Amino acid sequence: MSTVSVTQIIEAPADQLWRLLVELPDRADWLSTVRAVELLTPGRLAPGTAWRETRTQPDGAAHTEEFVVVEAVPFRRLVLSSPGIGVDYRTTWTLRAVRRCGRARTAVSVRQEALPTAPYGRVLALLLGGLAARAVEGAFRRDLCDLARAARSPAAAAAA
Repeated sequence: MSTVSVTQIIEAPADQLWRLLVELPDRADWLSTVRAVELLTPGRLAPGTAWRETRTQPDGAAHTEEFVVVEAVPFRRLVLSSPGIGVDYRTTWTLRAVRRCGRARTAVSVRQEALPTAPYGRVLALLLGGLAARAVEGAFRRDLCDLARAARSPAAAAAA
């Protein structure tokens, strides 16, 4: 099993960040690499909610992934599952309030675990694990920077 984890302190309250994370149709508006979001289940975000997200890769190619919500604890934790070829991915977003100098800040952690589901998944993880981990870490850092930028926008501040 391979794990990648990144944490960033964002100057915004957890409830504001949570709203950005769970308003699925709006993800393409604030995530710089997301081209499109296609909802696969109706209703509000809850366990079982599914969607497809198309992102632009560093080489300019489009890559589409399907996500399913495994767990959603408002303002604290969002766990997603995404099937891969020979590997299943579990991504966990954790939000923890941090108070310094009376300002609302949130420690946002995103962690991905790659769980091999087939023998060739283990072989691929062994051969490409380090390269893939660096790519995932870079993507998570970019997503966290996008989340911080979106939280500073006037629209996000008005919604808070």
